[in-house]
Amino acid sequence: MRMIKKVAAIGAVAALSLSACSGNAGDKSDGKSESASGGKDIGISLPQKTSENWVEAENYFNELCESSNLKCDVQFANDGVPQQQQQLDAMITNGVKVLIIGAVDGTSLGTQLQKAADAKIPVIAYDRLLLETKNIDYYVAYDNFGVGVKQGEALLKGLEAKKAGGPWNIELIAGSNDDSNSAKFFDGAISVLKPQIEAGKVKIVSGQNTQAQAATQGWKPENAQSRMDAILTQHYPGAAVPDGILSPNDTLARAALTSVEQAGKSPLPVVTGQDSELESLKWIMQGKQYSTISKPTKPLVENVVALAKELIAGKKDVAELNGIKVDAKQYNNKVKDVPSFLLTPVVATKDNATEVYKDEPKKLEVVKSATK
Repeated sequence: MRMIKKVAAIGAVAALSLSACSGNAGDKSDGKSESASGGKDIGISLPQKTSENWVEAENYFNELCESSNLKCDVQFANDGVPQQQQQLDAMITNGVKVLIIGAVDGTSLGTQLQKAADAKIPVIAYDRLLLETKNIDYYVAYDNFGVGVKQGEALLKGLEAKKAGGPWNIELIAGSNDDSNSAKFFDGAISVLKPQIEAGKVKIVSGQNTQAQAATQGWKPENAQSRMDAILTQHYPGAAVPDGILSPNDTLARAALTSVEQAGKSPLPVVTGQDSELESLKWIMQGKQYSTISKPTKPLVENVVALAKELIAGKKDVAELNGIKVDAKQYNNKVKDVPSFLLTPVVATKDNATEVYKDEPKKLEVVKSATK
């Protein structure tokens, strides 16, 4: 297999993410917490910094905690599950009042969640659902199945604009199997694509049509690019190229497009994404990537912190946050229906990017500068 070129377009996010907050205790490989003195209000445990939205989340958590006079311990588990387990153990021992968890692996924290329950510490799953446990109180996220639906719709819209009436050859990329969101994204998209597949208008040429077959371990772009390299070699000989590629996020979208470019194939396929990463916004405005999903990190953090404050104050059965009503049935973690506060995602393309990002100055600047 040929070597994968570490192009800047893919690697920039990882490099930025890992260096953005090098002084954070959660970046230390020993997993020890700086909250050893105790007295923290909220323990916030986040996964690896694999995309821009996690770096943004850290910054917003720190800003909002400070402005709310909350003592928060924000840590990342960049070394994976064992580090996250150690960090949570320390937070629980040190007596935090609420835990906010973005899990590396939603099934791996059962022991820590039981300890939290025994200590009567409420647990909020942030962005990623905690699975196979009764010891979770709330879930705050964007509607992940809805994200997948919008990605499927965007793919079909882009394909129709590219080649009216079809038929279209496509390939699928899914997220990491240890991330509970991955299946939601995938299932949402497939719910839209399935009727077109059954009608013969859409064909997955490689035959890799399940979440397991399309998965990208660790959400790592090099894994997605390597898999796409193999698919192109085996199933798209000569000048053949997929009409479209379903990608669950922007980092993997750029990896797929880079694979196609390095194979010397054209035209580029219609490719979806998610997270509104700055590099992908440039690519969208340049016509390389077709779409992304706008899920602003700030309102997500604002809502989860607002919920934490309610729980710290002793309120039970929170039914509404900033106009968002709790959804008691949509998200089952295989043990219980988890009360969820779900924000609404929005599709962004070249045609509507200026409107979508009008309230996000940094992203709007990138959109406008990319069109000059």
